[in-house]
Amino acid sequence: MDRFVGRARLEWWANQAICLEAYTIDITHTVGTAGTAGMWQATGRHAPVLDGTQREGWDFLIEMDPYFSVVFPGKDNSGTFVRVLEAEDAALTLIEVPKGGWPDEQHPDLPELGL
Repeated sequence: MDRFVGRARLEWWANQAICLEAYTIDITHTVGTAGTAGMWQATGRHAPVLDGTQREGWDFLIEMDPYFSVVFPGKDNSGTFVRVLEAEDAALTLIEVPKGGWPDEQHPDLPELGL
């Protein structure tokens, strides 16, 4: 899959057995964007927009641990582990987490990545 535009689900897992919450998002996903060395990143927005209670839950989970599984329609439920960054306008950026995590100099929280 080189590009996907559609709906997907972000799932926040407490452990291997318990999914605490799932959020539907409109997503644009592209493989091998510049600087990702074959990994992918995506952009998206909640669909529908979160109501007050959902927003409180989302904010809590993002603050606690901003790592989710993104699951695409028609795929098994294994998902892809991603780091979610949310802009002030509620736009989401999803960055695939490499196996074993990021080296410190490449972590997406660093401002030099422009996120």
